[in-house]
This record gives sequence, C-alpha cells and structure tokens, in this order.
Amino acid sequence: MSVGILTLTLYLPDCHSLKAKRRLVKPILARLHKEFNVSVVEYDHLDSWQSCQLLVACASNQGVQAERTLLQVLEFYESHWPDLPLTDEKIEIIV
Repeated sequence: MSVGILTLTLYLPDCHSLKAKRRLVKPILARLHKEFNVSVVEYDHLDSWQSCQLLVACASNQGVQAERTLLQVLEFYESHWPDLPLTDEKIEIIV
C-alpha cells in the first residue's frame, strides 16, 4: 500500500476577505474530490486572504499509480483554474 500526497500552493489575487477565499476554494475541493476520488483539504495559510495551500491525498496498491493520479489532479487543476496560479507544488509518495 502506498499513499501519495500532493501539496498545492495557490495565489488568489482577487480575494479581499476570507469569505471571498472560501467562495473560490470550496468548489475546487469538491470538484477534485468528485473527479478523482481523492481526499482534499485546505491545509495551511488559513488566515491569509490571497494564499491557500491544499493537500490532496490518495491511496493505491502501487506508488506509481498514486503518483500518476496526483499528476492528473495537477494537470486538471492547471487546465480548469488558470486564473488561480500555482506558486508551488510538491508530490510525495509514502511506501
């Protein structure tokens, strides 16, 4: 059993309140969960208006499959939310 963890750091240029941030982030969390059956949470930068860090996790029989799934999540994010650019991304596989 392997666990894959993808950390995404987003820049939210048009957010000027935590309510506006929540309005942008919540649909992203739901869509990634629905499309890929992964666990997604807002992990860090909770009090920052224009920054958000998401943690995406998936479990698989093989580390290669977990990595492939997380790369698909990354590509999906970049293609569906180009107006919310990534400032950092990192994939970790725990075997």
